[in-house]
Amino acid sequence: MRRVEIRRTSGPPSLQRRALETHKSPGNTMHLWWRVKNPLVTVIRFILIYSARFLPSTYIKNVLCRACGARIGKGVTFGLGAMMDIFYPELIDVGDNSLIGYNTLILAHEFLQGEYRTGKVQIGKNVMIGANCTILPGICIGDGASISAMTLVNCDIPAGQKWGGVPARRLK
Repeated sequence: MRRVEIRRTSGPPSLQRRALETHKSPGNTMHLWWRVKNPLVTVIRFILIYSARFLPSTYIKNVLCRACGARIGKGVTFGLGAMMDIFYPELIDVGDNSLIGYNTLILAHEFLQGEYRTGKVQIGKNVMIGANCTILPGICIGDGASISAMTLVNCDIPAGQKWGGVPARRLK
């Protein structure tokens, strides 16, 4: 059974919902990850994504991320230690000339008790994401947005705005 939560288009960010698909599963879904995704494919993605995480060359990082299924635009820069979801990299889309800061984590899934959720992560063009951020599944970050370091991005970020904090909120 799948349930899709629909993002609200108006109101404060705390009332917005992320666009997620919910998949029912018995018990602890993290324990049963091998039923969700092919273990061989997951191991290959793990090797590619972890290799990309610590390589200094942004060109090679982008090639390895694309090989896993992520859509990475031209001129995208991933900082050292930045990492994307190993199970669902195909749900991640990063626009041209965006910068993903040091040790930032981009998730496209959440394992829970009795279910797991997946959601597409869309990062626009010319976006700047600071160091040590976590971007949750089902998030859309608009073109030209700026996210400060140590931010938990749990709602959509409109184009051209500056956001920061835990949870993310608009900065003046």
